[in-house]
Amino acid sequence: MFDIEIVEIKKDGDTQLILGHAGFIKTAEDLYEAMMNATPNVKFGIAFAEASGKCLVRSEGNDAGLVAAAERNTLKIAAGHTFLILFKGAYPINVANTIKSVNEVAHIYCATANSVQVLIAKTSKGRSIIGIVDGSASRGIEKAADKKERKKLLRDIGYKL
Repeated sequence: MFDIEIVEIKKDGDTQLILGHAGFIKTAEDLYEAMMNATPNVKFGIAFAEASGKCLVRSEGNDAGLVAAAERNTLKIAAGHTFLILFKGAYPINVANTIKSVNEVAHIYCATANSVQVLIAKTSKGRSIIGIVDGSASRGIEKAADKKERKKLLRDIGYKL
């Protein structure tokens, strides 16, 4: 038997996030190095939930506010080996592959600026992420005007020529 809990990640609207699963005490430091190497001028906070020993939320980052927010959210999730990176000054596309290449990273649940709800299974042993809700439900099918708008946006922000 298990219970399901929904945990909303609290962040500013312009803050990006990567939520994932990794497993080793050096994860927070390795993720710090990955973020620093991924893109210049990114501001970020990282929190990592240990799953053994002291079971602390370990943290790193270069922005005190983002570090504190990552710590609070990760402690609320409280699922072992979970990491959360909150960042500004980059998009997930700029850092996701670098994060995925960190040796101890096993899985990325989401990389988004959307509001995120984390679905947690609680058992007698602990807590686990069983899924995420990323953003809002689909409302329809893209029409020609929507496609034109999407293509313009990608060119305006420099992701397509």
